[in-house]
Amino acid sequence: MTESGAATASIYASTETGAPGLAHRMGTGVLPYQAIMAMIRAREVAAAPEIEPAQIQPASMDLRLGHHAYRVRASFLPGPDATVMDKVKEMGGYPLDLAEGAVLERGCVYVVPLLESVRLSGGVMGFANPKSSTGRLDVLTRLITDHGTAFDQIERSYEGPLYIEVAPQTFSIVARQGSRLNQLRFQRGNPIIAASELHRLYEEGQLLRSAVARHQIRDNLVPVTIDLKGTGPGSVIGYRAKKHTDKIDIDLVGAYDPHDYWEPITYHREAALILDPDEFYILATAEEVGVPSDLAAEMVPYYTRSGEYRVHYAGFFDPGFGWNGRASGSRAVLEVRSHEVPFMLEHGQTVAWMRYERMAGQPDRVYGAGIRSNYQNQGLALAKHFRPFGG
Repeated sequence: MTESGAATASIYASTETGAPGLAHRMGTGVLPYQAIMAMIRAREVAAAPEIEPAQIQPASMDLRLGHHAYRVRASFLPGPDATVMDKVKEMGGYPLDLAEGAVLERGCVYVVPLLESVRLSGGVMGFANPKSSTGRLDVLTRLITDHGTAFDQIERSYEGPLYIEVAPQTFSIVARQGSRLNQLRFQRGNPIIAASELHRLYEEGQLLRSAVARHQIRDNLVPVTIDLKGTGPGSVIGYRAKKHTDKIDIDLVGAYDPHDYWEPITYHREAALILDPDEFYILATAEEVGVPSDLAAEMVPYYTRSGEYRVHYAGFFDPGFGWNGRASGSRAVLEVRSHEVPFMLEHGQTVAWMRYERMAGQPDRVYGAGIRSNYQNQGLALAKHFRPFGG
C-alpha cells in the first residue's frame, strides 16, 4: 500500500477523532473537523477514489472534480423536477475528458460531476464556497445538487451526487480529475452567534485589528474597509488582471511569473480607485481579520449597502484564521468586480461584511502553520499559483 493509500485508509479505520454518529450528537453550529471525519467513516460523505486526509480542513472539506466536464450554453439550476444531468442533456452539453487534464476556457460554463457524494441526516445541511485560490483566479464556481433550487446549498436529508458549475471569468484554466476548486461545510440549525457576544468579541479585538476608527456592526455583520494607501506613496495596493494571457494549471503552485498575468496598482496622490466593469482586481482589507477557534466566518460577497460591486468569491474562513488570542497578522484578500457601471472606491470605505458563526464543537485542528495553511499571516497576496513579484 502506498503512503497516500495508507493515510486514506486511516480515515475509515481510526477512531481517534470520533466515532460515527459524532456529527449527530453535536449541537447547533458549523460541524468541526472531527465531526466531518466521523461523517466520512459513516459513509455519509463518500467518494471513489476514497477521500484523502488532506481534503479535510478545520471546519470544511475540499471537493474534487470527477472524470468529465460538460460544456453547457448557460448557467442553470435543475429545479425540483429534474436532475443536473437531465438539464445538461437538455442543454446539449458535451463532455470533456478530465483524466489527463483539459482546458476550461474563460467565458464558458462547465458542469462537472464531483467525486464526492453525500447522504445527509439528523438535520445537517451543507454549504459551499470556492476555495481561496480559485477565487483569486476569478473562477466562479457554484455547487449544484439534483432537484436543487439554490446554488452552494445542500438541503437536509439530501442523498445523491454533487456537481460543480465552473465559469472562468478572466483566465482560462487547466483542470483534471481530482482538482479541488471548491469546499463544503456542514451545519445544523442556525449558527449565528448572539449580538451581545459578537459586540464583546469585536470590542476585545478578537475579530478585527485596525489602526483606524471602528465601524458600526449592522444586522450582526462586522464591517471591513479597503486599504488603498498601503505603506505609503509608491507602495503596491492591489493588482489588476491582464487580458489575453496564457492558461493557468489549477494544480501547480509557484509556477507562474505574475508579471505575465497581473499589473500592480500603486498608491500615489489620491487614495482612490475607480473599478472598471470589465476588469478584475485583487485588493485587501485595511483591517487584520481574526476567527477565534470556536467560530467560523463567511464574508458576504455582495451587499447592496456597500455598493454595486462584488468583493469576494471565496468567502469562508476556517476557525483559527488570523487569530492568536486576538486578530493578529492576516488581512482578508478581496476579489473585486464592479457590476455594470464604473464604481469609485476610497481608502477606508466599508467594502464587505463578515458574518461570524458558532462552531458545533471545538475543532481538533485549527487553521494555521501547524496544518500548512496557505494564507495564514497574509497581506495583499495573489493566488498560490504565482511566484512573488520580483521573484
